[in-house]
Amino acid sequence: MIITEFLHAQNLSKEDFIKVKIGKTAYTKVVEASVKERTCQVISSFSHLTLTSLEGDLEKIINLERLNDIRYLNKFLETVNSKLSVGGEFIGRFEEYNFRKLRLLHPHSKPIKYLVHSGDIIFNRVVPKFPGSKKVYFSITRGKGRVLSKAEAFGRLYSCGFEITEENVIEGETYFTVRKVKEPAYDKHPSYGPLIKLRRVGKDGKLIRVYKLRTMYPFSEYLQDYVFEKNELQEGGKFKDDFRISKEGRIFRKFWIDELPMFINFFKGEMKLIGVRPLSQQYFNLYTKELQEKRTKTKPGLLPPFYADMPKTLEEIIVSELKYLDAYEKAPFKTDLRYFLLTLQNILLRGARSK
Repeated sequence: MIITEFLHAQNLSKEDFIKVKIGKTAYTKVVEASVKERTCQVISSFSHLTLTSLEGDLEKIINLERLNDIRYLNKFLETVNSKLSVGGEFIGRFEEYNFRKLRLLHPHSKPIKYLVHSGDIIFNRVVPKFPGSKKVYFSITRGKGRVLSKAEAFGRLYSCGFEITEENVIEGETYFTVRKVKEPAYDKHPSYGPLIKLRRVGKDGKLIRVYKLRTMYPFSEYLQDYVFEKNELQEGGKFKDDFRISKEGRIFRKFWIDELPMFINFFKGEMKLIGVRPLSQQYFNLYTKELQEKRTKTKPGLLPPFYADMPKTLEEIIVSELKYLDAYEKAPFKTDLRYFLLTLQNILLRGARSK
């Protein structure tokens, strides 16, 4: 609801109402300064339909309800985006999964904890991931109490045209301030289930959909820039302390389980057995122009030259891939055979693993 009319009816001040909804600490640390601004619109809404009465080109919107309780969440965020001017801010909150887990398990003894935790995982994390059971889940819950990881919540915000400017954890909830930087992506088929299709740069620079098993939380693909700003690259060219990767995802990556569906791309003729990794556009842009041009002359591969040379830094990866691509250009079959044998040797004898 737009709270102005409610306040008049209940004879409450705006400040008192907000303190009741989110607590005094969050009010003081997050929203107090904004609430006093004349151009700030405060709402307490679970539905995008509530926002239709708002005027456009607002400078700031605060929603007092949690993202966890909004059923059509992306539609809601897209509508908020449409009501803000470019550079306008949206302030909100959500309960991140780890804090949810602590809240649910805290009052119970050990045997009960396992039952509660298992039931919560099955009903609130597994059931919503599949098309058929997803409809049943939302018909029961009406969108209330959905599980959100930090990666999914932030990923949804980025997909809807926002960027994070501030984040605070207060009393088990994450409060965020985001700025509108562009129009929403309006992705009608975001990757949410266990089998995902990721946009990657293929031959001739064309974007292909690479099949993989999910190792990251939903909507993580929209956080490439955010993670790159917050984290540095570790050995092997991956992001250090990447919070987007789930626990089961780390196991999948260690044993290449997540990459098995890429054989679909192989049989479709979009990839070959040996070749450079298929990269996201953001990661692709980190490479030199020379390497970008050489990469797009050939198909990406299932087994990259990384496992033959085992480079540790981005610079070493660039050198490794240039060396492979130069050799491949001169003698394709001979080069791929040599790199295939080197890769097997490092995997079987030296324990090389995916990070």
